[in-house]
Amino acid sequence: ELRSGSFWRGVLAEAVATLIFVGVVLGASAAPEPLAPALAGGLVAGGLACTLGAPQANPALTLALLCTRKLGVLRGVAGLLAQCAGAVLASAAARLALPDDTSLVTRVTAAGTAGQALAWETFATFQLALAAFA
Repeated sequence: ELRSGSFWRGVLAEAVATLIFVGVVLGASAAPEPLAPALAGGLVAGGLACTLGAPQANPALTLALLCTRKLGVLRGVAGLLAQCAGAVLASAAARLALPDDTSLVTRVTAAGTAGQALAWETFATFQLALAAFA
């Protein structure tokens, strides 16, 4: 499978999709509006699905597909590595492109706790995996 062109195109698509997704969401998080990153994430996910053929662009989703044997081990591990590389490159680019005083750290609002934020994130990731399996 390592000699297959479609394998490497898939790995490259995962890296590029994750780079674009993380870059857009980080760029949108510099905006003062709290919903800007969520809106940007939804729009870029739809755009990536239309242009790159629905890459996972999410290591949690790739891991879920790998654990349920819906994705081969080689393809899953290569996809995870490509996604992590794309996310690191996007983070580095955002750090270089945005002003130094830009806060890219997501904060929990005063109305919620870190535990509630983790619960909502877990629920949202479960919904993403459920939609991918459907």
